Amino acid sequence: MAALRTVAAVNVVQSRLASNNVNSIVISRPAVLSLQCGFPSVKALKQQRWLRAKPRGFTCRALYRPDIETKEEGTPQTLDYRIFFFEKSGKKISPWHDIPLQLGDGVFNFVAEIPKESSAKMEIATEEPYTPIKQDTKKGKLRYYPYNINWNYGLLPQTWEDPSLANAEVEGAFGDNDPVDVVEIGERQAKMGEVLKVKPLAALAMIDEGELDWKIVAISVDDPRAPLVNDVNDVEKHFPGTLTAIRNWFRDYKIPDGKPANKFGLGDKPANKEYALKVIAETNESWAKLVKRSIPAGELSLA
Repeated sequence: MAALRTVAAVNVVQSRLASNNVNSIVISRPAVLSLQCGFPSVKALKQQRWLRAKPRGFTCRALYRPDIETKEEGTPQTLDYRIFFFEKSGKKISPWHDIPLQLGDGVFNFVAEIPKESSAKMEIATEEPYTPIKQDTKKGKLRYYPYNINWNYGLLPQTWEDPSLANAEVEGAFGDNDPVDVVEIGERQAKMGEVLKVKPLAALAMIDEGELDWKIVAISVDDPRAPLVNDVNDVEKHFPGTLTAIRNWFRDYKIPDGKPANKFGLGDKPANKEYALKVIAETNESWAKLVKRSIPAGELSLA
């Protein structure tokens, strides 16, 4: 598929694959790859009783390119510091829009923003062209967590938590206008900007100042213990205490700054893998609407 760019718009065409009743998103942009992926639509999930049976696989014809390169601009821990993403050919790409979400066989791409055992609050700049990674700021000052985060932290590309969409299952909270966050529990410290292949295991429904901010718990498929964990109960068995530690970390990290603790929906408990996959499917659908401009983008960059 030819890579086409217009600064003003991104072409997204959705078509129905009659053979397996999934949505196929075909994207023409200066992407890392040729992409034609399908994920079961929310309607299809209900029709197939997907949440009460073994999850259906999605189809994904995407050429994963592990040779993505990153380039730093500016000096770390300054306001001007950025990490940009490039194809090996030198073409600049967006880690949010151009890296595919799905790789097939239950594996997803994860972009690491914050390496484990670090405290600088790094994030993709969703309002800047090509959405590079930068350090978050507040009142003109760089932001840091009050203590190190103990897991690799980042995002699922091609997802978006729609701020106009209220989630009836999580206290009617609206999306936080960002890609979906991932907490990767593997043993290796990821590099900032590294793209890892992960499998989701659980989901936590964090409510941050009234906004829904999903945390998908996942593990790198290359981690030595990855074969042992395939769902939330496996995490409890092979990583005892980790889910509670993740919830407590995100619940309490704002308290040292004088803010109240964050809350969690879904009974304050982690949801299982099936539910996590439902969250990913829904937020991928929201992202598709965003990039084809069915939903106003506001200040968000689609370049």
